[in-house]
Amino acid sequence: MKSGIKGDLFEAIGNTPLLKLAKLSKIIGRTILGKAEFLNPGGSVKDRAAKYIILGAEHQGRLRPGGTIVEGTAGNTGIALALLGNERDYKAIIVIPDDQSQEKIDLLRAFGADVRIVPSAPFTNENNYYHVARRLAQETPNAIWADQFNNTANYLGHADSTGPEIWEQTGGNIDLFICACGTGGTFAGISTFLKQRKPKLRTIVADPMGSALYSYVKSGTLDFEGDSVSEGIGIKRVTDNFKHALADDAVRVDDRTMVEMVHYLLKEEGLLLGGSAGLNVAAAARAAMTLPAGSTVVTILCDGGTRYMSRLFNPAWLAENDLTPHASDLGFLD
Repeated sequence: MKSGIKGDLFEAIGNTPLLKLAKLSKIIGRTILGKAEFLNPGGSVKDRAAKYIILGAEHQGRLRPGGTIVEGTAGNTGIALALLGNERDYKAIIVIPDDQSQEKIDLLRAFGADVRIVPSAPFTNENNYYHVARRLAQETPNAIWADQFNNTANYLGHADSTGPEIWEQTGGNIDLFICACGTGGTFAGISTFLKQRKPKLRTIVADPMGSALYSYVKSGTLDFEGDSVSEGIGIKRVTDNFKHALADDAVRVDDRTMVEMVHYLLKEEGLLLGGSAGLNVAAAARAAMTLPAGSTVVTILCDGGTRYMSRLFNPAWLAENDLTPHASDLGFLD
């Protein structure tokens, strides 16, 4: 009999359930499945990237006990690196922009990370959190820079784990995969694996407003319009991870649709999820309705909503941003 015991946190990452969103699927006549990545030990899909980045650095001899991991992050990758770092006796220095939720900052500190909060700045600005993290890693003895955006251990980890899990859990009965991109690692790894197994499978990037990936997939340009309150997704450049993505198309989802879906999922499916998961499910439902009845669409439920209570589930914040949810049905998907 195969043991159910996991040797450590690293072994506990992955093999998350693939949840059928029963009510949504019934209404639209297509099956929507969400990979429950919020059930990873660190509470998000970023556990996988952190795991493979650390294992890769150890294998290369760049990271040894007592070493330091430095990363610039919107929160979830930093949380995963800090948590796994504790298990391996690594310190974590995490640089995070000041426009991210307080809950994620509090979690980072609870896990013992040295948190450096910097003003939000464009990537072209040397004070952007990404560049600050790079410089800190260079200046810190016995440290590595995780560089989740361009460290291809990120996408390779998803090709090695998430993609195969989805294929096995669906028995190959999947017609379309869709999710948003931050580093691009999740989408690139999963799309690469699934396309190898089923070339006819459709793969679509779901993009928030303010991101350039929609335009890049559609026309090869890095144009963008609008802005978004979403965290950890959307980007205005092509990362080394996203260069490996196999995308057939892209769709945009606005903030109101994202928020409405987050609240729909809580009320109707019993799932307290973050904004990126809401955006993913909204995009999955819209894409599914372009497919024949009975088709199966898979997306990613990236993290839980407890990291966004002060925002997505705060009536005052929602009202301030003109995002108070109103829909009692799925009319927001039209």
